[in-house]
Amino acid sequence: MPPPDSELFRWFAEEVQPHEAALRSWLAGRFPGLKDADDVVQESYARLLRVRETGSIACPRAFLFVTARNLSLNHLRHQRHEQPEGGAQIDPASVLDESAPIPDSIASAEDLRLLIRAIEALPGRCRQIVTLRKIYGLSQKEVAEQLGISEHTVESQGSIGLHKCIDYFRRHGYGRGQS
Repeated sequence: MPPPDSELFRWFAEEVQPHEAALRSWLAGRFPGLKDADDVVQESYARLLRVRETGSIACPRAFLFVTARNLSLNHLRHQRHEQPEGGAQIDPASVLDESAPIPDSIASAEDLRLLIRAIEALPGRCRQIVTLRKIYGLSQKEVAEQLGISEHTVESQGSIGLHKCIDYFRRHGYGRGQS
């Protein structure tokens, strides 16, 4: 195992970890039927760190919450398949964060618009892969199966797409002066 990156640890401690309590509270309120909240939090951290290795993340809190939301929806889908008929169901459309303060909501909406524009600017195949992997939370294998391509193609095109999105954010003023 490589030695820990002290800059990465500092960034994680300052930019990500302070949001853990809010994330856990949000998950409990939005996904009361979720059995594996600890797993969702840990997997969200792991995904955030993997993306961070490829470049900066403009808004770590937003990335963390979106990732946790996608993972929670996936967990609930899997739970639903294991659940007997008539079990409690959660409507994914009801998972909105209406409790966020207005300035945070506006900033999140602006970040989301920028993300959408960055993804729309990608070449077609990259756009499909980035959308399926990062927005819908599908695994590399699931994307490969859905698009009828190899996992290697998903990996390489996804990486290209993420780098192009990062460049798009930098050209539009995000990431300057941030870790």
